[in-house]
Amino acid sequence: MKLETKPKLEVNLAGIKMKNPVTVASGTFGLQHGQFFDLSVLGAIVPKGITLEPKEGNPTPRIIETASGMLNAIGLQNPGLEGFIDTLPAYEKLNTPIIVNISAGSAEDYAKLAEKLTKTGKIHGIEINVSCPNVKKGGFQFGSDPKETENIVKTVRKATNLPIITKLTPNVTDITEIAKAAESAGSDAISLINTLLGTSINTKTKKFNLANVTGGLSGPAVKPIALRMVWQCYNAVKIPILGMGGVANVTDVIEFMLAGATAVAVGTYNFVNPKVCEEIILGLSDYLIENKIDDINNLIGKVEKV
Repeated sequence: MKLETKPKLEVNLAGIKMKNPVTVASGTFGLQHGQFFDLSVLGAIVPKGITLEPKEGNPTPRIIETASGMLNAIGLQNPGLEGFIDTLPAYEKLNTPIIVNISAGSAEDYAKLAEKLTKTGKIHGIEINVSCPNVKKGGFQFGSDPKETENIVKTVRKATNLPIITKLTPNVTDITEIAKAAESAGSDAISLINTLLGTSINTKTKKFNLANVTGGLSGPAVKPIALRMVWQCYNAVKIPILGMGGVANVTDVIEFMLAGATAVAVGTYNFVNPKVCEEIILGLSDYLIENKIDDINNLIGKVEKV
């Protein structure tokens, strides 16, 4: 069998129409990547997460390399809502869906962010971050409790008509409970995983390497955990999944889609190779042609047991 037409890469993530399933993880990517490749080739763009007011983040040092990954304790440093809105014209020029990641210390503040962003008329989806491990208030304290997750999603749902994606924390006993809570509260999709809580110690100084003591572990080391959780959630909820966690190449993207992801975000590897997203997108077509698959959507959730 030979494909007579170019394989289809387009996917629909809860109403967000993406030209291909590749996007970026919040906090790992910015407009400066445009010096390396044409950002309009991305299926969607997720800028660095924002809060209502500007945040300086945690004290330094706040990043440390680890085996097959990194720990970060940035602490949601960002210019605040108004500062972000000022940058929207630059994102709009890319003609690519914009999904904005929001964080807050209360359900009411999440709703304010969602409402004000929706009113700009310039974004295509909202990713609710209830899973950041590097803040003292909110973060995964919300995302590790099904009732808290449900409350936040319900409150945000009332504030916007845009697709809502709830970003889940892996720092829980049963991630499917949180996924179900988000779905029942009105989330249109879920994204997972956020970083795993970890730490690192300097054996010469006998001190922690991070000023915050703990940080979020990301990179290739977390991929097997992320794949497992995507597969579990795919079998637990009916809403689509944005998968992430250690994605570095075409094979990783295919694995996540086979596990149940509709779209896949590249995170830490953007720091290693700023052109990786473009390379993955080009490679996806080659994979589909080589394997005689005419539509990438035919891969979603198709993993089989041995």
